[in-house]
Amino acid sequence: MQIRSESFEPRGAIPAEFAMGAPDGFGTNRNPHLAWDGAPDGTRSFALLCIDTDAPTDPSLAGKDGVEIPVAHPRGDFVHWAMADIPADVREIAAGSASDGVTKGGKASPPGPAGARQGLNDYTGWFAGDAALAGEYFGYDGPYPPPNDLRVHRYFFRVFALDVERLELATTFTAGDVLRAMQGHVLDEAAVYGTYALHPGARQA
Repeated sequence: MQIRSESFEPRGAIPAEFAMGAPDGFGTNRNPHLAWDGAPDGTRSFALLCIDTDAPTDPSLAGKDGVEIPVAHPRGDFVHWAMADIPADVREIAAGSASDGVTKGGKASPPGPAGARQGLNDYTGWFAGDAALAGEYFGYDGPYPPPNDLRVHRYFFRVFALDVERLELATTFTAGDVLRAMQGHVLDEAAVYGTYALHPGARQA
C-alpha cells in the first residue's frame, strides 16, 4: 500500500498553509491532501494518524524567552490527527476538506469522510491550562512546533488497512486508543512524512 500527498513532497517541507502555527501566530490550519492505493483484498476500513515524532519532552521549554531547544533534546510524540472507520471505498482526502482555520477550544464536529470518526488530538492537553484556548480538539490541527526549537520536526501521516468496518472505540478516543483497537486487524500500512519548523535556524537531527 502507498500513501502520497499533493500538498508536500515526501520528506519535504509542509507549506505553512497546512500548519496551525505561523511565525506571527496562528496559521491557516488546513489539512493537507492525502491519497492512498494498493489496499489489500479484505480491507473493510481505514484508520489514519498524523504524529509529530520530534516534540520536546520538556514542554516548559517551548517558547521560553532566552532559551533555544537543542537538536539533541529528548523527543516524544505529539498527535495531530486520529481518524477511524474510514470507509473502504475512500482513497483520498482533499486539502482543506477536514480543517480550514483555527477553532479556539477545538472543533467539536470536524468534517471528514462520511461514516468516519475523528478522535482527540494532543492540543487538547497542550491548551488545557489556557482559559482562552482550552477545550476538546477533535480532528486535524496542524504543525505548531516551538519557535525556539532548533530541530526540524517530522510529521508522519500513517494509513492502516483494516479487516473490520468499525473499531471498538469509545465516543471520545485518542490515537493511543486507535492503535490498541487495531491490534490483530491491520492488513497493511503506509506512511509518508513532511517537515516543518518555525525557528529560522532549525536543522535536521
